Amino acid sequence: MDFSQVKLIVSDMDGTLLNSNNEVSDRFFEIYKELKNKNIQFVAASGRQLFSIKDKLSPIKDEIYVIAENGGITLKADKVLNTYSLSLAKVQQIVEKIREIKDAEIVICGKAKAYIESKNQDFIEFFKEFYVEYAQVENLLEVKDDEFFKIAVYHPTDAEKHIYAEVKNFENQFKVKVSGEHWVDLSGLETHKGNALQQLQDNLGIKKSETMVFGDYNNDLEMLELADFSFAMANAHPNVKAIAKFTTKSNDEFGVETILEKVILPSK
Repeated sequence: MDFSQVKLIVSDMDGTLLNSNNEVSDRFFEIYKELKNKNIQFVAASGRQLFSIKDKLSPIKDEIYVIAENGGITLKADKVLNTYSLSLAKVQQIVEKIREIKDAEIVICGKAKAYIESKNQDFIEFFKEFYVEYAQVENLLEVKDDEFFKIAVYHPTDAEKHIYAEVKNFENQFKVKVSGEHWVDLSGLETHKGNALQQLQDNLGIKKSETMVFGDYNNDLEMLELADFSFAMANAHPNVKAIAKFTTKSNDEFGVETILEKVILPSK
């Protein structure tokens, strides 16, 4: 396969660039140096909080583009390039609905930090892997002074079965995405990784034929459609495998790195 025209590489984080221990490999950082030498731009695109993505990619955090909160905010270094916000009224509407769902935990994802009202210590420890900057508050309906990107809803066993089933009737008002085994995200209808990536492609003057995208879950579907070189991980959701043009190894088998090495060393 000829990757010589690739100018932009976009990767999801969880289940994709991150292994099951939530780590980015040293192998990736070595490959990134060669991508940079070839003037190939790299984008980390995740449902994670901006601060969490920057923490995971700390050595290169000011050199790459970051699409965080499922497309809610895009930036490079400290320069915000684009945001898609959710009104306070809509945030409160979602919070009130989710409170009715058994075992659901709610995260309001803001620009300054994330907000939780849970006292469940098991959830809080899990949550802290994805959210570096956060506040624990008594009442989420009293959170007001921030710019809000999405509501993330956690379920301890199966978010698609127990959360999505309860909120899918919101799909005419919100973008509702099963973003992982434990997570469903609700945001504005225009807030998704695809919209954020399209804006970035337009700004950089980079075509679909020059773009490579890696993903594993339903919140990656729109951005996979914006790349001629779209890859589903071996561990991907069936919906992702159906959309992506190609597949690669799992996130625990260096699936992203295996393809990137072919980009930087075409003879491999």
